[in-house]
Amino acid sequence: MKTLLATILFVASTFAGPALATDPDPADWQAVLEEAKGQTVYFNAWGGSENINAYLEWTAGQMKERFGVDLVHVKLDDTAAAVAKVVAEKAAGRDEGGSVDLIWINGENFASMKQNDLLMSPGWAESLPNWQWVDAENKPTVLTDFTVPTEGLEGPWGMAKLVFFHDSARTDPASMPKSTDELLAWARDNPGRFSYPQPPDFMGSSFLKQVLAEQVEDRSVLLRPVDEASFEAVTKPLFAYLDELNPLMWRSGEAFPRNYPAMKQLLADGEVEIIFAFNPAEASSAIANGELPDTVRSFAFPGGTLANTHFVAIPYNANAKAGALVLADFLISPEAQARKQDPNVWGDPTVLAVDRLEDDDRALFAALDLGVATLKPEELGPAIDEPHPSWMVRLEEEWMRRYGVAN
Repeated sequence: MKTLLATILFVASTFAGPALATDPDPADWQAVLEEAKGQTVYFNAWGGSENINAYLEWTAGQMKERFGVDLVHVKLDDTAAAVAKVVAEKAAGRDEGGSVDLIWINGENFASMKQNDLLMSPGWAESLPNWQWVDAENKPTVLTDFTVPTEGLEGPWGMAKLVFFHDSARTDPASMPKSTDELLAWARDNPGRFSYPQPPDFMGSSFLKQVLAEQVEDRSVLLRPVDEASFEAVTKPLFAYLDELNPLMWRSGEAFPRNYPAMKQLLADGEVEIIFAFNPAEASSAIANGELPDTVRSFAFPGGTLANTHFVAIPYNANAKAGALVLADFLISPEAQARKQDPNVWGDPTVLAVDRLEDDDRALFAALDLGVATLKPEELGPAIDEPHPSWMVRLEEEWMRRYGVAN
């Protein structure tokens, strides 16, 4: 069974690279601003979170007021749907005036768009005025996306690290697992109290990668493209783990939460005791927004969890490229990044080097209360590199073959 993304990648590869008109040049920023004025930017981004949607509504107001740019949030369930639009337009010869201007993206979706020449000319991201504040030195994943060099084809938007959380009013913090092995042992003792979203949901697929990264004999093999000859042997420990875990889960592994918000609701309703997210401030944000009780607390594995950066990218045939550039630049402005990191707004960690900011901007971050459930940097544990994007595609396919259910 092919995933949507695998199908998109195959279809896109059958078409020749497009002949492009000249793209706007961020080095002449005043010209970009003038061209952007009056444009409408269709930003294709996940729409499954009320607080993220509210943040983008605020962003839309700022874009209109400051730059005369209209922002339309095209709410997605799956980023691959936006990639599919671009592929379909390329197949139809629509090399200008495309329907997608900016995509919230990373991982295998970026890799497939890069491989198939579906992105605007390289280098624009590192030419944005606010790039000067991006912390490329200490946050190298702003330059590589799941091991794939970005080459300025996408601009960083936020940092992510896998964390777990639980309700301390119901479960003892000292009993929380410190690795995926301990999580399996905990599930044996607490059947029905853990679950993960069904792949190819991003969070569910991320859980598979976390388990594989801990169980694989040689983690370095995951940094290279999948070798079909060794795939079964490399992933054998993962699927042996899941074979034991799944029957111990919520609803005996016969049903899975559709996505992260559904998993979060299970914790709020007391149906599960441990969930996870790709944002160290997610629990504090959920508390601030009344989605989880104030007794929820975060924890991480001392041996490390997955970490990455999420980005925005401009399709090769975007209709409002100048407006998309202005939006991408605003999204990494100190003001927008500080607001995004506030758990009362979103809680998404910044891509900026806060210590390099000007005094007034640095003060925006210093004033943030990151929340009672947000772990300190030293409590997050080491960062585990994301596998090459091809691993997510193959893991999702194999998971569906073995365990796929109709939710």
